[in-house]
Amino acid sequence: MRGTRIVRDSMGEMTVPEEALWGAGTQRAVENFTVSPLRIPEAMLKALAMIKGAAALANGELGLLPEAAAGAIHGAAGEILEGRHREQFPVDVFQTGSGTSWNMNINEVLSRLAARRLSGENPPGAADKESSQDNPPASFLHPNDHINRGQSSNDVIPSAINIAARLGCEDLEGALRVLGESLAAKAREFAQIPKLGRTHLQDAVPMTLGNEFSGYASQIQKSLLRLRGVYPRLEELALGGTALGTGVNTHPDFAPLVIKKINRQTGQNFRQADNLFEAIAARDSNLELMSALNLCAAALAKIAGDLRLLASGPRGALGEITLPALQPGSSIMPGKVNPVIPEMVLQACACVMGKQVTLTIACQTGPLELNIMMPLIAHELLFSLELLTKTITRFEEKCIRGIRADEERCRGFIRQSLALATPLALILGYDRAAALASKAFREQKTIEEAALEEGLLSREALQELLNPETLAGIKGPSAFQKPGGKETE
Repeated sequence: MRGTRIVRDSMGEMTVPEEALWGAGTQRAVENFTVSPLRIPEAMLKALAMIKGAAALANGELGLLPEAAAGAIHGAAGEILEGRHREQFPVDVFQTGSGTSWNMNINEVLSRLAARRLSGENPPGAADKESSQDNPPASFLHPNDHINRGQSSNDVIPSAINIAARLGCEDLEGALRVLGESLAAKAREFAQIPKLGRTHLQDAVPMTLGNEFSGYASQIQKSLLRLRGVYPRLEELALGGTALGTGVNTHPDFAPLVIKKINRQTGQNFRQADNLFEAIAARDSNLELMSALNLCAAALAKIAGDLRLLASGPRGALGEITLPALQPGSSIMPGKVNPVIPEMVLQACACVMGKQVTLTIACQTGPLELNIMMPLIAHELLFSLELLTKTITRFEEKCIRGIRADEERCRGFIRQSLALATPLALILGYDRAAALASKAFREQKTIEEAALEEGLLSREALQELLNPETLAGIKGPSAFQKPGGKETE
């Protein structure tokens, strides 16, 4: 047939597109599993290529592959690491649970790419001669015997997941660090702006806008610490365990040598797992990372939600801060500007939170000696990492650094708030202060006006006691703070 070629594997003949670098195993997977538009994540593909290239060099040094073959495979893997041949990886995420089809896909592609390097030409079908001829060409490298030597899908796929995830954490860590610094800068910028605190969405005692933003900065710092805390488990690799963890069919020095080369390439501290059986049967480290991502998403959602409230209005609601105006907010209401970036953040966080559920189910699905949802784990985990990284970066660039405070509006809410009865409770007692707040509410007066009308304190005493700077702790501890600055309730 024009435009196709015939390839063979242990199960017989398959027809593949002429331009395809893959072989029979990949073609079977394409025909069996194409149920979604989802394909192998880029980070996962590069991690697999990294493993295959390092494995080839290790096998060469151990005398298990000819030097030329090892170099050709390593060079071919380098092409994939450069982002080339992406179209040669058509296998769906939803496939065999071990990820064998992804492993065979890259084995077959590398087989043909390496054969090209050995032969110095590109004869159609050169790498598929093993099943169609009794005497394959010298340039032929078998996907299983050569490319996959010393490996199993069962140890390669989980190792690639951990490598891809750990490298992805570097980008997320950088994004979190910048966001935390930006929020801390806002906390310093707003440190002298008193505002009304709110609990249960009701008026509470005064604080500063800087206090509020310092809380956000702390949330991000703690998210960063949680992320870093996962690294030691994530850096354990299943390589060398092969099928179950016993290391059958692999040289005892193979895995340490491969991991050493990967560390040299990445600058990371990967090591062979303490227990290879656990590393193949369970994916707890991946779920631990997903839990850290879920916590990060929850923190981001809280911050984004708060910013929407603080910027709400701007005249019919709080309006204590303004967010950067990025685009028209309505197709019918002129001049309306919406908090589009916080809303984008909230949606991205909801997506990540949903994937936490998926990962929980996938990571507990490891009957006996092998987890059988590894492709799904790879996709959901790496997607969440990338989504959070890009979302955090956009959040900081397009929203946080452009936030401005409306100081007069912040102060105005304090003047009108019934929560100013709180410091009076130390002098009048809780019940009399509560009665004063009720009177002020009924008669639409401020606390100061109601207290003056009742003759409870002089104007000078009230002005000193209800000073916003004092209440917010800007000019020393407020009247209702315990020693050490701890508020009562």
